Amino acid sequence: MEDIVWFSQVDKNDVELVGGKGANLGELVKLKVPVPEGFIVTSKCYFDNLKSSGAQDRLKSILYNLDVESPTLLQTKAEACQKEIESITLDPNLEKKILNFYRKLSGSGSSYVAVRSSATAEDLPEASFAGQQKTFLNVSGKKNLLWSLKMTWASLFEARAIFYRVQKNYDHFKVGLAVPIQKMVQSEVSGVMFTIDPVTNNKKTMVIEAIFGLGELIVGGQITPDHYEVGKDNLRITSKTVASQDKQLLRGVKGTKLVSISKPYRNIQKLSDEKIIVLAKLGQNIEKHYFFPQDIEWAYEKGKLYIVQTRPVTTTKTKTKIEKVDQEKPSVKLEVLVQGAAASPSIGIGRVIIIKSIKELSRVKKGDVLVTEMTNPDFVPAMRRACAIVTDRGGRTSHAAIVSRELGIACVVGTGNATKKLRSGMVVTVDGAKGIVFKGQLIQKDKNLLPSKISKNETQFKTATKLYVNLAEPQLAGEVAAKNVDGVGLLRAEFMLAQLGVHPKHMIEIGQEEKFIGKLTDGLSAFGRAFGVRPVVYRASDLKSNEYKNLKGGDKYEPKESNPMLGFRGAFRYIKDPDVFKLELEAIKRARQKYKNLHLMIPFVRNVAELTQVKEIITNFGLFKDRNFQFWMMVEIPSNFILLEDFIKLGIDGISIGSNDLTMLILGTDRDNQEVAEEFSELDQAVLWALERIVKTAIKLKVKCSICGQAPSIYPELTQKLVSWGITSISVNPDAIEETRQYIYEAEKKLV
Repeated sequence: MEDIVWFSQVDKNDVELVGGKGANLGELVKLKVPVPEGFIVTSKCYFDNLKSSGAQDRLKSILYNLDVESPTLLQTKAEACQKEIESITLDPNLEKKILNFYRKLSGSGSSYVAVRSSATAEDLPEASFAGQQKTFLNVSGKKNLLWSLKMTWASLFEARAIFYRVQKNYDHFKVGLAVPIQKMVQSEVSGVMFTIDPVTNNKKTMVIEAIFGLGELIVGGQITPDHYEVGKDNLRITSKTVASQDKQLLRGVKGTKLVSISKPYRNIQKLSDEKIIVLAKLGQNIEKHYFFPQDIEWAYEKGKLYIVQTRPVTTTKTKTKIEKVDQEKPSVKLEVLVQGAAASPSIGIGRVIIIKSIKELSRVKKGDVLVTEMTNPDFVPAMRRACAIVTDRGGRTSHAAIVSRELGIACVVGTGNATKKLRSGMVVTVDGAKGIVFKGQLIQKDKNLLPSKISKNETQFKTATKLYVNLAEPQLAGEVAAKNVDGVGLLRAEFMLAQLGVHPKHMIEIGQEEKFIGKLTDGLSAFGRAFGVRPVVYRASDLKSNEYKNLKGGDKYEPKESNPMLGFRGAFRYIKDPDVFKLELEAIKRARQKYKNLHLMIPFVRNVAELTQVKEIITNFGLFKDRNFQFWMMVEIPSNFILLEDFIKLGIDGISIGSNDLTMLILGTDRDNQEVAEEFSELDQAVLWALERIVKTAIKLKVKCSICGQAPSIYPELTQKLVSWGITSISVNPDAIEETRQYIYEAEKKLV
């Protein structure tokens, strides 16, 4: 077996050596299809380096008895595997051979190449492995080439790839990885072609999708492409849909870069009619050669079309459920919420879960409708649990569409606004054959497919750990109080202040203190009334200077701060400028005359001295004279848990962990900064250490302990830890009440 081969040296019979992608590239070259030149570092090199370095044994140890259904554990193990491979020192002889082949491919200078992955169980009729491993585009230079090679090997142990192999019952260590290294086509236009309609399985239609620039954006679903359909018998264009495109991926100084497209060119047809027919003929010839429908990636540069890879369509055996559904005529006509491209011909009915990042994927339960901007291979474990997928962007050849068809679930892509128009928790019907999302339930759903979160029995769950809710709007108090919750763990002041529209200091200046107190009293009373005897913990105002400035008159009173999140806020503001805080205290005092279930929580307390001074201000209002009054403190700064015993000894009834700010300050990561947002994780070991210390200290000193960040509703495994440590309550947003109650129930059941 050779270490390295040219495309022309292999064919479709060499899958074990060069993987599915590599074998197909060799086959296309022999068929005289226009394919960019290249060579392949074979799977033999991968296996040899894995064994000689000892990495294989270490990988086996890492993956032993792994539960791939645990997202956090799977990700941790995947990262450990990748580090093992990245640390391999390449065999010097192999390194020399690779660079010799690269020199011959490049000629003079260093060519830009694409470093692709080609798994030995990939691109087969029974498995697509779509996007499971990494591709590196516009790689140039010896050092970058060798680095990309190892990173491609490492991607064989991405969490998504490990999960997929387990689902397909492939042995991790019998699947090898070859690496095709191919001259880059600097695509003016690129896309995907199916020699069969992938949605309807119509064998007489070919589907072509096209975008400006490199093709990574079309497969990833970041861009909604042009859609062309060609009759296979007469090679005539039967349908054309031209999509607007505002960005394209091009070669940059290092790798690739996203570039804006000028407005006059955004809405033009990407590929001319003439080239559509030329491309269709190529697709027709490739399908005839393979005797099987093909999923083909293509590129267009300087007047010439290239085929960069082909694979079998893996969804031709998918049975559609539409025929059966169409026979059932609904008794009522449902409202159409959003429309997009029909991507997978099934019907899905379930509760909407809007996902904004992969960190939220554990929220998706069996039978849910996963709604997101776009999917990528990391979404696959959650997609397997969903009954339908709806995306803002992408076409019928995007990752979301391909995987949905493989899974046999409904999919609508390219809606443009699903994540804004739909709301988490609402029940919808997704018609994947027509590209429509309806409000409500179009047909009677199989009881066995109902998501556990909305089953009738769930609202009966009883737990020792209290489940509270985070609220801000008085108008929602009655509706949320009717749910299975034990109280309000975080009542935010900010919404009620924003409704006034005027900076509180300005209201004081113009003599409208009573108006401020009255409005706030009414709001607090609405919550107190709705929840009856159940506690309502009001967090005093924690608007930051940049937020206060948005209120009328705010510019006059607010300082200019470079980082308001770490600036004039919380307890320090009450001490330095107590006028507004005193109005809040008066409102609480008045509301408590009727509703004794209202309590107070102080946010962002930097040190014990601050809490002492705040308590003195509250004492002057007589609130501590009422034995039923509870005084809480937010724990969201490292100093809070470092000196927690001192804070508690000062005299507080409860603490609530603000996991969002606490995580940010422990890790030094601004969660709102996209450049570093991926480093933000409540499951980081340092954060978990702090959470455990906080809970156990509070329980030891006999004060209530809650958490009001988003983490428990996103990570069931964190909920389990919090319950095991003895936390007294968990407070979540209204849309996460039912699922979190179940998480708590299951965690307590394990303890018992």
